[in-house]
Amino acid sequence: MRVFAGQCRLIELGFRQGGPAGYGLRRRLVDGAGAPKGDLSRGEQKSIQTDRVVLVPGPPEEVETVRWIYRAFVEEGRPEREIADILNGRGIRTDLGRPWTRGTVHQVLINEKYAGDNVWNRVSCKLQGARVRNGRDMWVRRDGAFEAVVDRLLFDAAQVIIHERSRRLTNEEMLEALRRLLARRGYLSGLVIDEAEDTPSSGAYQSRFGSLLRAYQLVGFTPDRDYRYIEVNRALRALHPGIVAEAVEGIRRAGGEVVQDPATDLLTVNGEFTASVVLARCQQTAAGSLRWHIRMDTGLAPDITVAIRMAPGNDAVRDYCLLPRRDASLPRLRLGEVNGLLLDAFRFDGLDALFDLAARTDILEAS
Repeated sequence: MRVFAGQCRLIELGFRQGGPAGYGLRRRLVDGAGAPKGDLSRGEQKSIQTDRVVLVPGPPEEVETVRWIYRAFVEEGRPEREIADILNGRGIRTDLGRPWTRGTVHQVLINEKYAGDNVWNRVSCKLQGARVRNGRDMWVRRDGAFEAVVDRLLFDAAQVIIHERSRRLTNEEMLEALRRLLARRGYLSGLVIDEAEDTPSSGAYQSRFGSLLRAYQLVGFTPDRDYRYIEVNRALRALHPGIVAEAVEGIRRAGGEVVQDPATDLLTVNGEFTASVVLARCQQTAAGSLRWHIRMDTGLAPDITVAIRMAPGNDAVRDYCLLPRRDASLPRLRLGEVNGLLLDAFRFDGLDALFDLAARTDILEAS
């Protein structure tokens, strides 16, 4: 959760947080002062902690293709499927080197990055890798963060057309289209919906019914995935700032000095060591055992990771693990109720151990 809060701040500052640039765009590496350092190729990652990534327009021919997609949709009235067929006929491929489909054209038409806006957290990922679309209230955004590829008026006109296309349908007509798609495909997902010619977009269902999950429920489809973790994420995000504040206050009360990085929440204590606060949800196995998967921030590489394990139900703190860097060298750490002396030696019922590390003793008093 501490990592999430830091990512939110970087998004609001206009920096890109993960994911490919997309067709017609490129990822550019900038230093802490915003000076460009070069473009990143697909799959390439920044190597310096203070460097950031922004989006910039890609090659002119790709930029012109994106603009043509919008003009064809808005000014010529061409649907997504027809636009995809034309692009494929011209031998143009997507950023992944694949043929265009109705869904990939639709994604270009609705993605706000083409208008220069930085939007993040549209989806959530569980540890097992399952992706779930979040409601708009969970999105983090910065408008006008990047140079726009598409004129704002043209982008907004495309959104109006897409919205009006589904607004003409009643709730029941939209659900009936979803039922037909479910009967035809046997399952539903955002991608399946967006690829369907005779069905409103997944965004339209999300807007009309509050979430895709609610629309699924109304047509009798139960996804295999557990969506309850989204609500737990919300609760943990709300809890994180208070725990960080508690740690800062306790360190200062103990006589220590602490500086909190406003972008990452990394704590520098007495100018001597750094600490990172992360929250770990409690998960229960089929056998009833409790497990915690702790995500380490190997990029920040704090000297101490304060891993806060939640109790069953994830509505209260169970305990605190103060993990030194040598025990936090892996991206993820899985803990059980009993982990052996090497790990359980760092388990505490509160943050007093952290405060003791930060406490300073007057030299005269020590002598």
